[in-house]
Amino acid sequence: MFREFFKQRIQRGLTRRLNNLKIARIAKLVTRHSLPPAGVPVVFFKASTGIDDLSWNSGFHLLASWALRLKGIPVVYFACRAGMSHCVLGTNRDDVHKPPPCASCIYQSKTLYTAVPDSRVRWFDFIRDPQLTAALENLCLHDLMTFEWQNIPLGALCLPGLRWILRIHHLSDDESTRYLLREYILSAWNLAQKFSIFLDETNPRSVVVFNGQFFPEATARYVAQQRGLRVITHEVGLQPASAFFTDGEATAYPIHIPAEFELNEEQNAKLDAYLAKRFQGDFTMAGIKFWADMKGLDESFLQRAAVFKQIVPIFTNVIFDTSQPHANTVFDDMFDWLDMALEIIRAHPETLFVIRAHPDELRVRKASRETVEGWVASREVQKEPNVVFVGPRETLSSYELIQRSKFVMIYNSTIGLEASIMGAAVLCAGKARFTQYPTVFFPQTADEVKSKMEEFLDAEKIEIPAEFKRNARRFLYYQLFRTSLPFGDFLEPSVRTTQTRLKSFDLEELSPEKSKAMEAIFDGLLKDGDFLLKEN
Repeated sequence: MFREFFKQRIQRGLTRRLNNLKIARIAKLVTRHSLPPAGVPVVFFKASTGIDDLSWNSGFHLLASWALRLKGIPVVYFACRAGMSHCVLGTNRDDVHKPPPCASCIYQSKTLYTAVPDSRVRWFDFIRDPQLTAALENLCLHDLMTFEWQNIPLGALCLPGLRWILRIHHLSDDESTRYLLREYILSAWNLAQKFSIFLDETNPRSVVVFNGQFFPEATARYVAQQRGLRVITHEVGLQPASAFFTDGEATAYPIHIPAEFELNEEQNAKLDAYLAKRFQGDFTMAGIKFWADMKGLDESFLQRAAVFKQIVPIFTNVIFDTSQPHANTVFDDMFDWLDMALEIIRAHPETLFVIRAHPDELRVRKASRETVEGWVASREVQKEPNVVFVGPRETLSSYELIQRSKFVMIYNSTIGLEASIMGAAVLCAGKARFTQYPTVFFPQTADEVKSKMEEFLDAEKIEIPAEFKRNARRFLYYQLFRTSLPFGDFLEPSVRTTQTRLKSFDLEELSPEKSKAMEAIFDGLLKDGDFLLKEN
């Protein structure tokens, strides 16, 4: 085991070194072959898109900026050089006072910006504000979470990143948590001041940031938007080696689908081919393949289910995920929704409820510390004779379960979209990417969710609006084939599949004339476009 660990570590280190040599070599070529910059610049902000290797989002950041520079579009970088006392990715959950690994991170960033003129990169460092430090010193957690300073909601801007790195939603009011939030707030304020000065000096046309949820990017986005600047966020797309760019919030996934758009025969076949693989478990998410061995419902489950009148699966989410701040519009959080559901579960012994934990809850290096399994144990759900709990490691087919269900319950899981496509009734309790269109039943208050759940349990038949399936297919098609910008010609998975490495390519391949991804990015950045792929 230790031998394998060290072998992987050596392999990863060697791969990183070779990849950085390739990045530096191509970066020099980009500088040498770029047209003279002319016009209003685009700002590329870097603080949370990787720390010791090339992350996928660092790759999108780098390649998009290279493509612009090659065409003579001015690009200026604003990047961290130990600019935070503590950053999100550099936080040690078990020792919050441990300094972040700035040396490794700075080395990686400087590699990305090899041969970029000094006037085109602004590095920011950290200076502690003594007045703000004193104002934060004795505040409780709640006051820190809602803290504002000179009209900037620093506490709210720092909260999603804090929950993400601590892998929990319900924060403890202890000194470790308060310390970390204080340091994040101080770091965000330092960044806000320095980024404001930078924007004064550059007066850019737009600002490009990673998804906008971690406090550095959230703060930069806030500061820029207060000035009326357009801010573009990016995230990993739904397809392998793809990116999603938007002038909204990438983790909320805003998509404009024309009302008149209908899938033609070719588009329907394309979507069906994807769904066929998905329903067999053959898919990846952000480089992770969750269901390598998806299996159907076994005989013991079917025998148990046979004594019940109906089956209702309940699909959960990872509580700290960056989608959750958008989701919590009806309930305070996912566990609040589960508590409500449990009340009704106990009142309906004729129904078998299958509570399924999300597979990402136990992902290596990203395991949740506030889990559905923990909620099940704390509420003694295992004592309920009409409940089956499916843990995150179990590979039971959710799709076969949906086919046998009376209706499906979700918080904001993507499987709700797929269930609608399958023709199932879906009761949604959290704002999801796809609830911007009528795709599922989505009551707007907790009481209405509870009432609708009771109504569905008692109904002989649930009438599903035809527009749900239509809109679900349209939305998924757009997610897959219009918003997922393909970077596979330039990037491939690294030793750790959540990281990437550059492929070999000619610089001309980065031109919008050659690359569909760059065509969409140029249109979005320079012509206020929608960052959608053009279809032939």
